[in-house]
Amino acid sequence: MDFFESQDTARRNTGRLIVLFALSVLSLIIITNVLVMVIFSLSAASSEAAAGTELSLFDWEVFLAVSLGVIAVILFGSLYKIASLSGGGARVAEMMNGRLLLPDSEDPLERRTLNVVEEMAIASGTPVPPVYVMEEAGINAFAAGYSPADAVIGITRGAMETLTRQQLQGVIAHEFSHILHGDMRINIRLIGILHGILVLGIIGYYLLRSGAHSRRSKDSGGIALLGLGLVVIGYVGTFFGNLIKAAVSRQREYLADASAVQYTRNPEGIAGALMQIAQHSGRSYLQHPGGQEINHALFEEAGKMSLRGLYATHPPLEERIQAILPAWDGSYDLISRPEPEAASEAPEEESGRADARDAMAILAGSAGTVLAGQAIGHIGQPQAGHLQYADELLLSLPKAALQAARQPSSARALMYSLLLADSEELRAGQLSHLQQSADTGVFAELEALLSAEISLEPEQRLPLVELAMTSLRQLSTPQFDLFKANFQQLIAADGKVDLFEWCLQKYLFHHLDEVFSGQRPRRLGRQPLQKYPEAIATLLAMFSHCHKADELNPEAIFDRGAEALQMELSLPDIRQLSYAELDRALEDLGKVRPLQKPALLKACAACILADEKVMPVEVELLRTVAAILDCPMPPLLATD
Repeated sequence: MDFFESQDTARRNTGRLIVLFALSVLSLIIITNVLVMVIFSLSAASSEAAAGTELSLFDWEVFLAVSLGVIAVILFGSLYKIASLSGGGARVAEMMNGRLLLPDSEDPLERRTLNVVEEMAIASGTPVPPVYVMEEAGINAFAAGYSPADAVIGITRGAMETLTRQQLQGVIAHEFSHILHGDMRINIRLIGILHGILVLGIIGYYLLRSGAHSRRSKDSGGIALLGLGLVVIGYVGTFFGNLIKAAVSRQREYLADASAVQYTRNPEGIAGALMQIAQHSGRSYLQHPGGQEINHALFEEAGKMSLRGLYATHPPLEERIQAILPAWDGSYDLISRPEPEAASEAPEEESGRADARDAMAILAGSAGTVLAGQAIGHIGQPQAGHLQYADELLLSLPKAALQAARQPSSARALMYSLLLADSEELRAGQLSHLQQSADTGVFAELEALLSAEISLEPEQRLPLVELAMTSLRQLSTPQFDLFKANFQQLIAADGKVDLFEWCLQKYLFHHLDEVFSGQRPRRLGRQPLQKYPEAIATLLAMFSHCHKADELNPEAIFDRGAEALQMELSLPDIRQLSYAELDRALEDLGKVRPLQKPALLKACAACILADEKVMPVEVELLRTVAAILDCPMPPLLATD
């Protein structure tokens, strides 16, 4: 299953979740009504018998009142929980008492974990997510958030201490599969929905305690009986909740395991991690009570499961290992094999970075052998080559730029530095503005970066933005608003916007606005691509004009893209093109069905490849467009 099929499946799973939730609510309504009727009939039986009247066991008005009450309680409980998680993945990590790992950590295990996450993010073309550590002995991890923009990775201390680097990489790759394929949004919705189902049991618990503490009241027996009944219903709700988790989650774990193998090309990594869990004294179990609540989002079960075969959210460890290693003989020998540490945790020597820069295979010149379809096929499906490239890229980045990307103050300075003009007069004006308006310490960081005379290759710019994203997410809302205003002021300094400035601004704030605005990411599109011919024409026209080709004119390049879509399109007049028009076009095209987005991106790639050359600015535009369309694109490699 590729990325776009996974997105479409995630959309269908959302509908499936709603149906299962509705069936659970209906069942709880019926059970609660039966409980209420039994309680009322028992309390009224003696008086009815004394009066010699017939006992009525059913009343439509009572049934309707109880049903509306149950629905209200469940919906309120669900909405309350979902609202409490509106902060995205960070809220889930904080709920689990996770501690944010700081990029300047001197703990080698924490540094190794952060490096692995950075590599995976760059390889997959997503912002680097913050990493939270849970001080738990068991081996476990999770990815949480509504989208890649607000995703976080959570990992236990036991996983960091026990797993080798390859095994850790397999676990992180598994979690990135959930990030890329839309599983996280369903996981958060499950947390909210299931909390609503369990609220009845929580109410019953407090009613039971209330009845026990007020025995002298003549109504205490009825209150206690009602509370006991609701507690029982709470257990019924738990039963239904676990069934829903199993129905939605189990198959996705197999898919995430398979994706981890595909990303790393190392089945022994994730298989070894599963073997470590099987042999570890703490297994994957968490002591935190919230572990059961997010059990479906974890790498492995948070605790022992009763009726495991009925509603376990994860397949048995042995079955997962067997699916990864079909020839597995049942032994656990992988966990005893020594593994050399990767170079990423070694000191960053200048010679190593230079060698890595020479080894990078990013497209920057002739690309006649590149297959656009294969490159687009890697969206949401990074390969081992992308991981190797990410590792080399991290080694190749200037040390000052890499360190700047990992701190909130210097990350802002780094982003500002990318927008400084070549003209001394314009640059002086930009620096004067920042000196007066930037937050305390940011301008000093910018001066330090400028004095270091950092030289960046074009292909290093977007990865640096991805690295800086996790630091920029730590800003307060006022700090972010000021950063955004200064950023836009720097772009406007020369009275025009070039293509790189547009790409940088769109890529950066497409992700950060989602975190700081509190708005949920848009729903997956349902519209056919053919509904937006004008938007498509605007997009292809931008690709046709973004680089002057000696061999072809813009009309010929545009026709290549239209031909790839098999659509009759007309090249808009260049005087009608603007970045505002492109913004509107991308807003419309974001509503397209997931399975039709590959055709659109292949048409864009066809425009780029029309002259059999791929320039860095074209790659930046393509990756930015893909990000805005919620299709994270890995770096383009020559092997594509």
